[in-house]
Amino acid sequence: MVLFRRSLGDILRSRRTDLGLTLREVSGAARVSLGYISEIERGQKEASSELLASLCDALEMPLSDVLREVADAVALEEAAALVAAAPTPITPRRAGEVVASAA
Repeated sequence: MVLFRRSLGDILRSRRTDLGLTLREVSGAARVSLGYISEIERGQKEASSELLASLCDALEMPLSDVLREVADAVALEEAAALVAAAPTPITPRRAGEVVASAA
């Protein structure tokens, strides 16, 4: 199952590390507790829309970009899950058809 909060956390953490920011720096800028941001980044907590907007401001990233990246990540995971779950097609043999042996 694809978890939105896990993909969101991955994207927020990636942006923070790309900017070279610590959790403490983002916490101060967003006015959100360091521990809560850590739990969001690890996909353990859901972020409200207000909190997510504060984090996006602190990370200098538009909310629409974050949501677009999350949607793309979720779509890729869903596609991979569909491919993995797809049954292998079995082609029926016709009467009298000979199958070559590897031996």
